[in-house]
Amino acid sequence: MSRSFVTVSRSRSEAVQFRAFLAVTYPIFLVAALLQRLRPGAPADGPRRSVFGEARAMALSAIPFAFMG
Repeated sequence: MSRSFVTVSRSRSEAVQFRAFLAVTYPIFLVAALLQRLRPGAPADGPRRSVFGEARAMALSAIPFAFMG
């Protein structure tokens, strides 16, 4: 069973929008991750992600809220 053209077009459109949101929000979350690392008293126990990985994780967890509704 194949998907209709409208469904395929919509999913591609949403994928493009998702990438655009990621491109816009990633630098913002990168700054936030850097500030968290530089904050005095920040916990340093256990293995941590890189600053870039942390920023990507924050962006990927926040973006789905833009698509709700």
